[in-house]
Amino acid sequence: MNILAGIIFLFSIVSDQLTKLWAVNQLKDGESIKLIGNFLRFTYAENKGAAFSILQNQLWFFIIATVVMLIILGYMFFMAKNLTPVSRLSISMIAGGAIGNFIDRLRLGHVVDFIDVRFGSFYNFPIFNIADSFVVCGTILMIILILFNKFEKSDING
Repeated sequence: MNILAGIIFLFSIVSDQLTKLWAVNQLKDGESIKLIGNFLRFTYAENKGAAFSILQNQLWFFIIATVVMLIILGYMFFMAKNLTPVSRLSISMIAGGAIGNFIDRLRLGHVVDFIDVRFGSFYNFPIFNIADSFVVCGTILMIILILFNKFEKSDING
């Protein structure tokens, strides 16, 4: 299962960086590309903040916070012997997504976002990227595992 976690980790980083490269080359100076009417489109955006564009222009905060979070996730992944295989997958998803956005912040000073979801005129969801998707899905998975007491293996002797 650690092999699958490693594949997920690498896939999240590579797919994120390749899709962002595509977005920069195809969308930066152009218009949005509509995929499903006005519901789903690709629109180039540069995010100098976090989710929902909060904490704009706090580059060093995000660099330090990401390094600290990656150290904690790495410690959990490699040092905790009682994690379930699915817990390791959730950690891999979060870490891979975090590294994808970390690369952008170091290289560009901002994160490239391009996935644009709109719910008619009712709600325009903040533009996001593949890395964000991995972080969110991995976090949701981790929360579910914790809530249902499946994050760690039960100790038979305890």
